[in-house]
Amino acid sequence: MNKQGLIEAVAAKAQVSKAEAAKVLDAALEAAVEAVKKGESVQLVGYLTLAPAQRPARKAKNPRTGEVVNVPAKKVVKAKVGAKLAL
Repeated sequence: MNKQGLIEAVAAKAQVSKAEAAKVLDAALEAAVEAVKKGESVQLVGYLTLAPAQRPARKAKNPRTGEVVNVPAKKVVKAKVGAKLAL
């Protein structure tokens, strides 16, 4: 399911228009992104947890040339699936 499919499903379940469902979904996603960018975790208990993490600098090898390359440290988002989403 893509974003449009999710909007349609939410609109049908909540008995609202697709435009209203799209606004709510977009607002929820924006709020989650802003929170993670601030360094906060986003927890949807039982479903999903998104948490910022720091990936340390490391050395990697270019597979084409074999040259060792320094990869800088960076921030990433870690996702943990809750029990209700486990298959």
